[in-house]
Amino acid sequence: MMLRARAFAALGLVAVLSACSQKGELVIDQGVGVASVLSLCPAVGIPDYTGDVTTFRSPGDTTIGNLDVSAAMTNLRATCNDTADRIYSEATFTVNARRTDTRGARSVQLPYFVTVLRGGSAVVSKRIGTVTLTFADGQERASATATAGGYVNRVDAALPDDIREKITKRRRAGDAEAALDPLADPEVKAAIARTRFEMLVGFQLTEDQLKYNVTR
Repeated sequence: MMLRARAFAALGLVAVLSACSQKGELVIDQGVGVASVLSLCPAVGIPDYTGDVTTFRSPGDTTIGNLDVSAAMTNLRATCNDTADRIYSEATFTVNARRTDTRGARSVQLPYFVTVLRGGSAVVSKRIGTVTLTFADGQERASATATAGGYVNRVDAALPDDIREKITKRRRAGDAEAALDPLADPEVKAAIARTRFEMLVGFQLTEDQLKYNVTR
């Protein structure tokens, strides 16, 4: 997990997020064409620099001539079941790979992680999976699909009733608080941050593989 923490802190990892849309959402319309959606489902995405992996035949030599296999995640899709006390999100994705030496049949196993974060930084859980790519003799490219899932406690993802009341409270024109944006209230912002969860999926990279992705 230290590699993941360092990647977020040192490299400024930014998740490419695709939000779920499920029951339990709180839709806030400020009446000026701006709407915010608060969902119980975690946002799902692939952090920067972790959606690709490259392996080399000889350690320490990252020249093109030494390249062995390169692979990339794509077609990330998420589903979410928020009907139980433990909300379950599952992501499916495709891994497309290419090898430089096409002689002989070969299977390549690539590890990937699925991490659930709370509030953008607190790690709730992390699991490691493996996707297997099978190359036939003479075949340069291979593809495989994989799944990753994670749980979020419903009580942790739901806004407290007093905070929901602050957000949705009707305000009449002329009231002192009518011109105030409830989402700018520090207490409301902090409460929303605590209920925001992300499920991040990416290749489980070594230090050298992560450095290669960042600097290439």
